Amino acid sequence: MSVRKILKIGDPLLRKTSELVNPDELGTKEFKKLIRDMFDTMRHADGVGLAAPQIGILKKIVVVGSEPDDEAPASSKVPERILLNPEITPITESVDGNWEGCLSVPGMRGYVERPNKIRMKWMDEKGDAHDEVIEGYQAVVYQHECDHLNGVLYVDRLKSTKMFGFNDSMEFSGPILD
Repeated sequence: MSVRKILKIGDPLLRKTSELVNPDELGTKEFKKLIRDMFDTMRHADGVGLAAPQIGILKKIVVVGSEPDDEAPASSKVPERILLNPEITPITESVDGNWEGCLSVPGMRGYVERPNKIRMKWMDEKGDAHDEVIEGYQAVVYQHECDHLNGVLYVDRLKSTKMFGFNDSMEFSGPILD
């Protein structure tokens, strides 16, 4: 298990745009190790997703995956996936509001509204192309993680700064995204 340091808000790398993953990189020892390390780091931090910039790698790589806890609905499960060079297009004007948290903004949450139905195109670790319509909680998770690839954090998308604060100081109502 190789857990990497997660960069925190204020680190300038989190505000940079990531580079595309070249298909020639797939299958290399370095790439495979990076993917393993990203999953190890995400799980160690109890996250639902992790983008490569969060560990200082400016590449368009996202890993996601979670199992709902006993009190959470099955709809909060996010299948384990590796997303390379993802492109997101909202396909509805309807939004879902969630109390989002982030491994790079530890101990805090903010209320963010995002489209609840998106079309996402990406490449997997084998180089296979995917094109899928994604809805609900998964759509929110993917948008949150893919924002990192463009130097955007959820705090940039807050509905109101009055709906942002430390976890232990706030009362939450509605869905919570980790």
